[in-house]
Amino acid sequence: MTTELRRLRNYINGEFKDAADGRTIDVVNPVTGEAYATSPLSGQADVDAAMAAAAAAFPAWRDTTPAERQKVLLKIADAFEERAEDLIAAESENTGKPLELTRTEEIPPMVDQIRFFAGAARMLEGRSAGEYMEGLTSIVRREPVGVCAQVAPWNYPMMMAVWKFAPALAAGNTVVLKPSDTTPASTVLIAEIIGAIAPKGVFNVVCGDRDTGRLMVEHPTPAMASITGSVRAGIQVAASAAKDVKRVHLELGGKAPVVVFEDTDIPKAVEDISVAGFFNAGQDCTAATRVLVQESIHDEFVAALAKAAAETRTGAPDDEDVLYGPLNNANQLDQVSGFVDRLPAHAKVEAGGHRVGDKGYFYAPTVVSGLKQDDEIIQNEVFGPVITVQSFTDEAQALEWANGVEYALASSVWTKDHARAMRMSKALDFGCVWINTHIPLVAEMPHGGFKKSGYGKDLSAYGFDDYTRVKHVMTSLDA
Repeated sequence: MTTELRRLRNYINGEFKDAADGRTIDVVNPVTGEAYATSPLSGQADVDAAMAAAAAAFPAWRDTTPAERQKVLLKIADAFEERAEDLIAAESENTGKPLELTRTEEIPPMVDQIRFFAGAARMLEGRSAGEYMEGLTSIVRREPVGVCAQVAPWNYPMMMAVWKFAPALAAGNTVVLKPSDTTPASTVLIAEIIGAIAPKGVFNVVCGDRDTGRLMVEHPTPAMASITGSVRAGIQVAASAAKDVKRVHLELGGKAPVVVFEDTDIPKAVEDISVAGFFNAGQDCTAATRVLVQESIHDEFVAALAKAAAETRTGAPDDEDVLYGPLNNANQLDQVSGFVDRLPAHAKVEAGGHRVGDKGYFYAPTVVSGLKQDDEIIQNEVFGPVITVQSFTDEAQALEWANGVEYALASSVWTKDHARAMRMSKALDFGCVWINTHIPLVAEMPHGGFKKSGYGKDLSAYGFDDYTRVKHVMTSLDA
């Protein structure tokens, strides 16, 4: 007996629609490896329609007062809370994430982030108006940039959608958002929720593959393109956007160093780092995946970390004892497996290193030691539940190795020496430095990297500012 697949649809100008040419993609549940839905494979006609809707809606939305936009966003946040169980179910089907962890670790911050940007809508800032030239008064206006083309990733489909639409709408922009082709379900549900609150055309969702995303970025209508994804995808977006000088906001890969000094509380550090490395199956640009441990405690630390990995469980979404679910898709399972399979002879797998089961895309919590700075698994993003460990001699070597990758998103330092923590936090070339913790995020603080991790900030007032433009207005006092 063949099970009928659920049909997901685009959301354009207040209506749910199939792709204009009827093309679809199967959407696979990573827990089972089987398709559960179809999603539109959108083409030029669909992108044109969504951009036209967003452009038509922009003048009226731009001209709403900050208080009116705040009211809409607060209603959206309330609706997210009311529909929390529906969102959790959709996200878990999208990704295989544990239901309870999605309930406790994603819904509350998402709601809080929407409410933060609702407040930010009323905090438009500019330098003081004044007479900087005799007889002339200058003022600064902050304005929305226009239509925003946004592309979200598959590791946190719901939360990354929030990080994109909330600041954009708060600033007065309109949005065309594309979810990943492997995780469209929760984004389509978000469209349903927002569509009942915001004016039509203000928020649109176009489903599809990387070609759909390319069509969005290359489209002449958007004033800004924003993407969370791989370095490769970010480079392509930046190159495409450059053709008509679009603004670009890039949150790309990461390879976070976790620098553990000999005075660290080892049990606490191991507990926190293992969670920060394995949470969400390590599919997080800020994950604690690259641990550098001072040589005097290296063996003790590795043994404790391997034990923590062995005690960490992956499994089905309804199992409340698991820390994480499957990898997102078959390609990702192959990528993670490939890194471990290609390990050099000097590396040692201390825990895991293998697929779990023969159904779905589960991979065991893995710890690898004995690695060198130029090893592939040190230099490149694995994006899986794999923690690597290197042994360093002193602070200078730790800093050299920590900074010695192309990524620069997040990092952490573990020490009881305050002065050393301050020196390291200054010298680490990463957009975020945590001290004696790793991975907490708050709406008020910026998230974003340097180097090949991209540019632009998510969250915070800095993230809000990214979705605005600055205009100088000068008027004569003699008129």
